[in-house]
Amino acid sequence: MSEQPAVTAVVLAYGPEPLLGECVRAILSSTGVAADVVLVDNGCTTTAVDELDGTRGVTVVRPTENTGFAGGCNLGAAGASGDYLAFINGDAVVEPAALAHLVSALQDPTVALASGSLRLYDRPEVMNSAGNPVHYLGISWAGGLGEPASAHATQVEVASATGAAVAVRRELWAELGGFCEPMFAYCEDADLSLRCWQRGLRVLYVPDAVVRHRYEFSRNPLKVYLLERNRLFMLLTLYERRTLWVLAPALMALELAVLAVAARQGWWREKVRGWSWLLRHRDVVRRRRVDVQAARVVPDRQLARLLTAGFDPGEDAGVGAPAVLTTGSGLYWRLARRML
Repeated sequence: MSEQPAVTAVVLAYGPEPLLGECVRAILSSTGVAADVVLVDNGCTTTAVDELDGTRGVTVVRPTENTGFAGGCNLGAAGASGDYLAFINGDAVVEPAALAHLVSALQDPTVALASGSLRLYDRPEVMNSAGNPVHYLGISWAGGLGEPASAHATQVEVASATGAAVAVRRELWAELGGFCEPMFAYCEDADLSLRCWQRGLRVLYVPDAVVRHRYEFSRNPLKVYLLERNRLFMLLTLYERRTLWVLAPALMALELAVLAVAARQGWWREKVRGWSWLLRHRDVVRRRRVDVQAARVVPDRQLARLLTAGFDPGEDAGVGAPAVLTTGSGLYWRLARRML
């Protein structure tokens, strides 16, 4: 009998984490792989991490501060021993064969990331994410949210994996440099995925890799700040210079529209704070851009097919865009693609 693939699952603990024990036990009970867990205590406010400390197959890492999702995942991956890495949210529970299906997809050397079939925890027949679409202006959301899982039963390429349940070869992870730590949290999965595509590698949604996730849509000042800041950070570092010039009018229009919405809803300070961070850390942005562009082998005009002009996060997301804006976005993208 051949030896089972070794998978290290990196799990972050932040806040109360009521499902952490179930999450870790499910990973350790995985079939078809030899799984262990690196558990990063990023600020767990209960005894959930302490209760797992000392469990066979579990290594607990305790940084001195909250390192964010990106930094926490990178820290956990640095202590991994498996040939494959899986990043599983602390409020997600893998089905027994989920990790094996993700690893199986990674046997194709052209596949960089294998994204799980993320289902709603209490309604596993309903999707949470079937891979994440990415708008050409950097907005990303959970693909298929609220839709029947039966409608997403086919393995397909996706623009972005979901960071809640994704696997990668450990060697490739090292080459990619992991998640972008200046982002701290949010958009890092889209950034990593698009960097894979830029290197000529693919990102797959794997329908048989079922993971149940206790998904809760939330919006708070820190989240909207990070989402908006990181969306711009990603565009400024990933796109070629020509692409940025072509998209500049649409990007400026979106920024003004978002600012207007932020002013009405009371979070305009967070929006302005994101712009301020980018200006104050322009050297960080510049260095990151140099590194990313040096590593790419596929131009934006070839990757444009991955991006969408629509915005359809699903009714469960609680957000949307007027039809007129979606139509205008589509017309602009059709013109822009001809200019890339």
